[in-house]
Amino acid sequence: MNEKVLSSKKNGMAVFLISLALIVAAFAGVLYSLILTGDSEEIVLPQIFIPCILWLCVGWLPFIGLRILKPQEALVLTLFGKYYGTLKGEGFYFINPFCTAVNPAAKTKLNQSGDVSSQSSVVNVSPVPQKQDLSNMRLSLKIMTLNNNRQKINDCLGNPVEIGIAVMWRVVDTAKAVFNVDNYKEYLSLQCDSALRNIVRIYPYDIAPGVDTTGDGVADEGSLRGSSEVVADRIKNEIQTRVAEAGLEIIEARITYLAYAPEIAAVMLQRQQASAVIDARKMIVDGAVGMVEMALERLKEKGTVDLDEERKAAMVSNLLVVLCGNRDAQPIVNSGSLY
Repeated sequence: MNEKVLSSKKNGMAVFLISLALIVAAFAGVLYSLILTGDSEEIVLPQIFIPCILWLCVGWLPFIGLRILKPQEALVLTLFGKYYGTLKGEGFYFINPFCTAVNPAAKTKLNQSGDVSSQSSVVNVSPVPQKQDLSNMRLSLKIMTLNNNRQKINDCLGNPVEIGIAVMWRVVDTAKAVFNVDNYKEYLSLQCDSALRNIVRIYPYDIAPGVDTTGDGVADEGSLRGSSEVVADRIKNEIQTRVAEAGLEIIEARITYLAYAPEIAAVMLQRQQASAVIDARKMIVDGAVGMVEMALERLKEKGTVDLDEERKAAMVSNLLVVLCGNRDAQPIVNSGSLY
């Protein structure tokens, strides 16, 4: 269903003033007719009496067709069950008084900006029809932010991670949003959950060898923690393809929370610490070997001392112990002969 914007209906002020003037004129006409009838001995009503009475009876109908919209608001209208059109943009409108506004998501409250109500919901069980609340029937065309709940999802290595996203979205086609899906807010929330699961299952939490995250058959270094921008962009595109039929546009998607699940968080922390310790030790050993090699070469070049292979091995052992130890070395001074 295509959207039909009613752009030629901004004549609400003119209709309001004309209808109000006609009601005042009809009331004055009735009073004038009654005064003339009271002055005469016979009951003869002027010809304007009946039209004035009829207008007083039906003159309130044009006021029902008056609509006021604020900036970035829209109103989807139906006439006897058929799509009539959409009012968009701020202004004072006049439409068919028998048109009704439709918004299936009017009472849906999600964890998003502009859609959180602190009032408790009250179920109406009265058999008397209630007046239509136009403030709830309006569709907001502003950019909304949906803070999706944290989800526990297994990454491509099977590790459970907790992840949450924030999605910036807006309504671009009011007809599709109202008529193509039952409730576009709930539809968006469910599609966000589904798209998030599909994308997270492709990536590991951290860089892992032999993992292909792009689908080209070549292992890469993509990960949830290191490639957050790429992951967020793929989540956005995945959601957009799913909600296009609902007339929604996804502006941006961002990861707001990312961590290992509590049941493996401690183990993964120890694993990260062990990996960091190994990397640090490797760097220390590489540096120590380089320093020992440099010391031996300098001693040989300057001829400071002539060491045999056994003394060189002892010197290398002592230097490596000093350079690679966790604590400061305690020197022992030999006052005797080296030999």
